[in-house]
Amino acid sequence: MPQGFYRQLRREKALKLEGDFICVDEKEIKKEKAKARELRHSQWWKNLRGQGVCHYCKKRFNARDLTMDHLIPLSRGGKSVKGNIVPACKECNNKKKYLLLVEWEDYLQEKL
Repeated sequence: MPQGFYRQLRREKALKLEGDFICVDEKEIKKEKAKARELRHSQWWKNLRGQGVCHYCKKRFNARDLTMDHLIPLSRGGKSVKGNIVPACKECNNKKKYLLLVEWEDYLQEKL
């Protein structure tokens, strides 16, 4: 997919992915963001982030330098549930943005 596609994801309500449309309702995204805020205050998240390891680059960081990332982004239909949330360094989180895990892995392969 062209790089410009990823930049537009945030602004679009309907995403065209391999011929299929995934409609992401803004109300649903708002609801999931609220759930993510609740999870940030949970002991589960504090323990996970406290390990100090970025899920993507595996480098060690101070816990406060790790951010919450959704493996399947909210804009792509992801949910704010424990199985979809990982700690990520700011650099990896900013680079991954709205990519799915498979797209992120493809991006990393291209960089090598």
